[in-house]
Amino acid sequence: MSSGGGYRNGTHKAPNLRTSSSFKSKLPTSASSNGRRSSTIDALSGRVRVAIRLRPRNAEELAADADFADCVEIQPELKRLKLRKNNWDSDTYEFDEVFTEFASQKRVYEVVAKPVVESVLDGYNGTVMAYGQTGTGKTYTLGRLGDEDASARGIMVRSMEDIFANICLETDSVSVSYLQLYMETIQDLLNPANDNIPIVEDQKTGDVSLPGATIVEVRDQQSFVELLRVGEAHRYAANTKLNTESSRSHAILLVHIKRSVPGREADFSAETDHSSHLTTNYKPPMLRKGKLVLVDLAGSERVNKSGSEGHMLEEAKSINLSLSALGKCINALAENSAHVPVRDSKLTRLLKDSFGGTSRTSLVITIGPSPRHRAETSSTILFGQRAMKVENMLKIKEEFDYKSLSKRLEVQVDKLIAENERLQKAFEAEVERIRLEAQKHVSEAERNYAEALKEEKIKCQMEYMESIKKLEEKWSLNQQKHTNNGQMGSGNEEISELKMLLQHEMLTRKAAEEEINKLKDQLDKFTNPGSAGGNSDILNLQSVLEEEIRQKKRLEEEVIVLRSQFSQLTMEAGQTTSYLGRSRNGTGLPGLDSLSPLKNLHCKDAANGERSSITNLHEQVGLHKILSLLESDDATVRIHAVKVVANLAAEEANQEKIVEAGGLTSLLMLLGSSEDETIRRIAAGAIANLAMSEANQELIMTQGGIALLAVTAADAEDPQTLRMVAGAIANLCGNDKLQTRLRFEGGIKALLGMVRCRHPDVLSQVARGIANFAKCESRSSAQGQNAGRSSLLEDGALPWIVQNSNNEASMIRRHVELALCHLAQHEVNAKDMISGGALWELYRISRDCSRDDIRSLARRTLTSSPTFLAEMRRLRIEL
Repeated sequence: MSSGGGYRNGTHKAPNLRTSSSFKSKLPTSASSNGRRSSTIDALSGRVRVAIRLRPRNAEELAADADFADCVEIQPELKRLKLRKNNWDSDTYEFDEVFTEFASQKRVYEVVAKPVVESVLDGYNGTVMAYGQTGTGKTYTLGRLGDEDASARGIMVRSMEDIFANICLETDSVSVSYLQLYMETIQDLLNPANDNIPIVEDQKTGDVSLPGATIVEVRDQQSFVELLRVGEAHRYAANTKLNTESSRSHAILLVHIKRSVPGREADFSAETDHSSHLTTNYKPPMLRKGKLVLVDLAGSERVNKSGSEGHMLEEAKSINLSLSALGKCINALAENSAHVPVRDSKLTRLLKDSFGGTSRTSLVITIGPSPRHRAETSSTILFGQRAMKVENMLKIKEEFDYKSLSKRLEVQVDKLIAENERLQKAFEAEVERIRLEAQKHVSEAERNYAEALKEEKIKCQMEYMESIKKLEEKWSLNQQKHTNNGQMGSGNEEISELKMLLQHEMLTRKAAEEEINKLKDQLDKFTNPGSAGGNSDILNLQSVLEEEIRQKKRLEEEVIVLRSQFSQLTMEAGQTTSYLGRSRNGTGLPGLDSLSPLKNLHCKDAANGERSSITNLHEQVGLHKILSLLESDDATVRIHAVKVVANLAAEEANQEKIVEAGGLTSLLMLLGSSEDETIRRIAAGAIANLAMSEANQELIMTQGGIALLAVTAADAEDPQTLRMVAGAIANLCGNDKLQTRLRFEGGIKALLGMVRCRHPDVLSQVARGIANFAKCESRSSAQGQNAGRSSLLEDGALPWIVQNSNNEASMIRRHVELALCHLAQHEVNAKDMISGGALWELYRISRDCSRDDIRSLARRTLTSSPTFLAEMRRLRIEL
């Protein structure tokens, strides 16, 4: 059933019901003649007030829904909430108040519950109830005790604080009962042996009471919190997939307040002063009785999501049945139905006065942001919208307090007899009050001083850490200069050796060519007519010539290998993600007579006003024919052909067909042979898409793809080309089986070499590759397969990682932070990371990282490493 009114634009507004800004009413001038009065004040209309509160994402949702937006959008300034249907459409709802995930417990209490508490102190009945899906924060909102953090106190604790602050314990009284409704039985949380309390309903007034419940009179806040703690210990809870501490019962806290009316007491005092002997004319003071009901409903749940089974399944059924009965009553009241099914559940019987009765009611509904639970969120919102239509008739409950009158008369007599004694007691009380206030001020001053001292200590510690960090950075820079000088000399020697070897091979090749020319000359002499015995010599010379030709080819292959190794010495490492955008331009390949079916297809689509999907292009033309165009002499043809292959490779279903047809081999050859920047960029993107498959990764390595990608990374200057190459290498870095070979063939150095571009997209892919490689190394170390230093450290990646661990770009920063955490998990890397300044970044990540999972991983890594712990103790760093 739609609630709150449906509109075409998807907006649902709060019902326009008559509300009461204040629940206070003036007392009548005279009482009834029978000497007792109850609920004689005219009733006031009061609509149920509904507020909605959004819970922040928990750790499980941060991991599972990282790539998805929240299903709700909060607009607190408009008191409006949008529930997304999809990426284009959403429904809008309005409530009396809308709380974001950052709303404090104090603000929730002051908006939702404090007006109800004030009305209860004035003699009305009041109800505050929390409703929502399991795990959305109902118990946190209502029943949080706040032992560790005082700001986290819930509505129950804060309500009692306000009550004690506004009553006089000498004349007023407060008593509480704490119950739970479990499996349709009412149980006493303060006396677990009392596990089946009956509900008694007054036939005349319709009031509901629980005569078997334990009622405890409380005199201070501490005793009340102890009672709550005892009750919570007896409450049923269980661990489900949606909530580690899921409440399996409805908790109901009943607070009964009796207050004398101050105006009546003043009249009484005036009469006693002027006519103390006319006791028969004394009018007894008025007594107001208010009842506050705080209800923490058990969360609704779907069994297939919560994983409940066995007895927990029966509990879930009972919870859902009672909540369903409550929803039916709300619907009936919202629609002004003649029949309200109150007796369908004990929960609805207990809340009879809260909905449609004489109680002032506030409802807070809690929801979560996860799009996986959108259906439950929508159901909760609609429940709140229907509840906003329910009207209650508020009444003050007053009666004459004869006991109070008798007590007042006794006090008056005692006052006349022992005036001096009472004055002395009053004086002592005033002294005690002043002492308590002074003690409070002293405690507050001590607390402020302790906080200031703590802040100053933290500030001094941070300044000390910064100074130590700067000194170590200077020392590391000096060490790095010395190391670079040594490495530069070693690198120059190695390059010189390779140059000499290359020159030697070229001289050998030249000598072989001269020898071949001589042999050819001799062969010409022997092939002249008239030569005796020339046939046998010719055969020998031919065999020698063939052997020389084979040797020449072998020497040429060695020269190519040496040139490749020479190029790899100048590369650096990096890692990044590359996803080739799927091009849908539909441009035909000009000058290709063999693709006439494709041209006819485009003409036909132009006539019909539609365009054919490029993923079905190989079915129209043929994949082998498209791949053959990669070897065309026409550069334009090759560009369009490689675009088609790249778009096909973006679809996972086409990748296997492309590889089987030799497409991977053709793309690698095109990447190595083409000098056109566009062709190389698109070919690298297609290879990056194919490299997302583990089977294709091994084929790329087998066919020399890493060497080709490394050469392309060294030659290319276009950021987009480098982004595609870095993405392909980053995908290969995530394969545990290829780690050693990837580094041996120059993949890591090529990745690090691409940071020269400084383009954010390229750096993001480099960071992803490094994070993938570090994760695989960490996994191998944990399994005992790798006991040595990280290859990333040996290849000089640590300075770049430390430099970019706090990069402004979130994608680069997140990957680099993960890489640091994975490197630090291997104890053998700890000393190098400390000398390279990584300890400070790990400490910063453990404190300031915006993601909880990375922050906890950094903290866990630091606390589990003896080397890091020893260094932090030396530097006086505290986690």
